[in-house]
Amino acid sequence: MTHVKVGIVGLGLMGGSLSLALKKLPEDYYFIGLDHNELHCTQALKLGLVDEITYSLETLKSCDIIFLSIPVDGIITIVKQLGSLDPKCTVIDLGSTKEKISLSIPSNIRHNFVTAHPMTGTEKFGPTAALENLYSDKVVVLCDMQKSGEYQDKVSKELFSAIGMNIVCMGAKEHDRHAAFISHMPHALSYALANSVMKQEASESIIDLAGGGFRDMSRIAKSSPNMWEDIFRQNKFNVLEAIHTLQSELKKCEKLVENDEWHALNKWMTDANTLHDIL
Repeated sequence: MTHVKVGIVGLGLMGGSLSLALKKLPEDYYFIGLDHNELHCTQALKLGLVDEITYSLETLKSCDIIFLSIPVDGIITIVKQLGSLDPKCTVIDLGSTKEKISLSIPSNIRHNFVTAHPMTGTEKFGPTAALENLYSDKVVVLCDMQKSGEYQDKVSKELFSAIGMNIVCMGAKEHDRHAAFISHMPHALSYALANSVMKQEASESIIDLAGGGFRDMSRIAKSSPNMWEDIFRQNKFNVLEAIHTLQSELKKCEKLVENDEWHALNKWMTDANTLHDIL
């Protein structure tokens, strides 16, 4: 049986977990990995996440499918270096912001690309963090699909469906605004919460008193600062809008408490409860 050659740029949580998910499928996949981190390369080979390591984009261009699972700035750099591609090559980026990536892809290879955002992850990173079920039952957003080739559209949707993902399609600009409120702003909040507590409380008190609620809200503050710096930079204006909206709600809470408006505070919190009628 002819194997499908899959290139993975970035052998961390997302790229490694993708390899594990695809290995569960009946297709014969052969994985070629590329990562600037030598330790990640060594670990990925040892864990069986890839069959070989390359340091050349030219080698990856022989693959049937190429996944770009690196920070957004790195994705944009690589798409400008690829040059020409085989018409049947499918390149799928997994960046957390989409509009600048979509607009940065050279027109001569735009049909080769599918700009995707799997709405999943953990606060851990590196090949050792890879999980075979990371993508299962999660949403993947495919953006600007009218710009992708018909073949690439089919390949990407069949692949994401095969690993158990639920596909949602929308424009890249629309995606970035929604992601700012649902994903990016909560990360900013978690970092702010962690910094606020660290500046006010002794580590002993944090260990003794931190319950499940605090641990849940601060967990994602362990996420990679380098990755999230990229995301905030690429989605700056949407992130700022989301943060300003959050600040407005916090200010409202502050005023209600300050003025002893307990009934209104209760109503404010009750309104927030309705979110879980949707989730």
